[in-house]
Order: sequence, then structure tokens, then C-alpha cells
Amino acid sequence: MYPAAKTAEQTQAGETLAIDYAGSELLLDPAGVAYFSEDRILAVSDLHLEKGSSFARSRIYLPPYDTAATLARLAATVAKYDPATIISLGDSFHDDEASARMPDEAVDAIGAIAQGREMIWVTGNHDPSPPENVPGQSVEMLALGRMAFRHIPDTAEFGHEVCGHLHPCARIVGRGRAVRRPCFASDGVRLILPSFGEFTGGLNVCDDAFAGLFEMSRFRAYMLGNERIYPVGPKSLSGD
Repeated sequence: MYPAAKTAEQTQAGETLAIDYAGSELLLDPAGVAYFSEDRILAVSDLHLEKGSSFARSRIYLPPYDTAATLARLAATVAKYDPATIISLGDSFHDDEASARMPDEAVDAIGAIAQGREMIWVTGNHDPSPPENVPGQSVEMLALGRMAFRHIPDTAEFGHEVCGHLHPCARIVGRGRAVRRPCFASDGVRLILPSFGEFTGGLNVCDDAFAGLFEMSRFRAYMLGNERIYPVGPKSLSGD
């Protein structure tokens, strides 16, 4: 069903897809996280913690379990990789007061996830202020070796950039069906992570918001399957 577009730099090993990124091995996980194995860095984006309670303040009632479910999935992924550093690429919290509004159980869960590791919170458009009540440091942007980690893609950045914000999804059509899934979006230089939060939607990578961000001859949408990653080239992608 999924038309693959692998290159020599991509190898599928079990659940993860290994690609070469900035001269090092990068593992893309179907859970929606990226793991830089050489530096033991786990990157995740757009957790949008406390989105349910944020909507409730506007009398829009969603099931109040998004934070617990998101943190449980993050804890499982952290246990899988045992990273030395976790970088959350912005919009970790759905609004600027969300970290202070979290229940004690969520604060404890973040503390357990961060224990023994460096925890870095990149600020986003939803959470521009440093979070409260949680361990770790807050930064607007993190430059690390050949890579820049930020929330919103910067068109002035010509180096390797790891970011989020756009919640990329990819859609393909074949055999009379259409499949739409969250994805990593990358041309080998810029890497945009899918959103990790329980209540977050997605934006098709064919949308105008992605225009000019990638060298399309090298672009791949790395679609998240239930058990593996599916690399898809631009010619196989369909708009919504």
C-alpha cells in the first residue's frame, strides 16, 4: 500500500528507520520521536500538555486524560531508548499557564521521565514562557554541534535544523483507498517532527505552509505506521 522511496542511507531495523542526518545515525520511531543514537538525544515535539483543561476554560469539554496519556507514551519511549538528553521542541504545554495547572500526578510523571537526564524545554508559540513546576532548562533555541533545535522552522537557517510546530501529516492514495498518517518531514537538512500530543491534529505536507522549507528532490515524508516507518517520495503524496 505504501510506495517506498528508500535511499542507500536508510535502513529499517525492527520498528525504527535509521537515516544519516548531519553525519550521524538518526533513528525515526513510529511513536513519533527521533533518537540521535551517537549523542543519546531523544527529540519530541508538540506535546500540548493540558490541552483538555485549556479548552475546558472556554467551555469546550474534551476528555480530561490527554496529559496522562501523552506522558505515559513518552515514558515508554524514554524507557526504550534511555537517552541522556530529552529535547522537547516547543508547544510542550498548550498554553502559558498549563505547566502550573498540571495535577501533581503529571508533575511527578515528568519528574520520573527526567530523572538522571538533561531535560530541555524549547519554547513555542503556545508556551513562550519557561514552564513552572518541572525539572529542566528552558531555551528559545538550542545549537548543538551541526544542528539547531527550535520550535518553528526558520527559512533563514541553512544548516541542519530540527523543529516541530507544523504537525506534519502525509496522505497517499492507492488501490482505491487513501491513507493519511502523521509523518516526519525531511530533505536531509531540515527535519520537522510530527506532533506527539494526544489531542493534536496534523497538517498535510502538501499544504502551502511547507512551501520553500525543503529541497524537493531530496524530500521524504516518513509516515508513521503501527509498527514501522514508511518513507514516501513527493511524487506519491496527495493533498487533502
